[in-house]
Amino acid sequence: MELEVLKIDGTPSGEKVELRPDVFEIEPNDHVIYLAVKAYLANQRQGTHAVKNRSAVRGGGRKPFRQKGTGRARQGTIRAPHMVGGGRAFGPTPRDYRQDLPKKVRKLARKSALAHKARRGKIVVVEDFSFDEPKTRRFLDVLQNLNVNDRKVLFVSSQYDLNLFKSARNVPYKQVLPAPQFSTYDVVNAQVVVFQKGALEKVNEVLGS
Repeated sequence: MELEVLKIDGTPSGEKVELRPDVFEIEPNDHVIYLAVKAYLANQRQGTHAVKNRSAVRGGGRKPFRQKGTGRARQGTIRAPHMVGGGRAFGPTPRDYRQDLPKKVRKLARKSALAHKARRGKIVVVEDFSFDEPKTRRFLDVLQNLNVNDRKVLFVSSQYDLNLFKSARNVPYKQVLPAPQFSTYDVVNAQVVVFQKGALEKVNEVLGS
């Protein structure tokens, strides 16, 4: 499969790039995509949730009243879970939600997500460019010229470009990442994936079998 490389003004450059068949034309494995997205979202969790149980709540060291003769139900501490101000029973405690996937599974998941985008024509290739200074207006103009300004966009740059990153960081639903440092979730979460020409070459090289 070949795609036309567009200029930043949206016009064809007359150059074409190849989407490697072993990356963009494979049969997508939806279950592997699910595993990769689930692991990604789980790894974003801090896991710092915590509550105080009956041993951590202040007070309650003395039996509130004698065992017999009061007509009330016996109580051992005012900090028991059923008492007002008592500890929480079976509450959340800090834990690690991290999930690890084999390297081959992660690679297949990214290839499958890209294959879905390629099948639906949701991949755009633009020439390599950079900004001399951060300029959000210029970045939005490029997206408008590519007819993707109203979509949720993953923009994959050929290298880490700080000015390009700063130009896009306050634009909602637009994400800039250097190739090949994007996850399966980043691809699935975007409606359109825009590759710089150099970025696509890196992806072909890294994900190609």
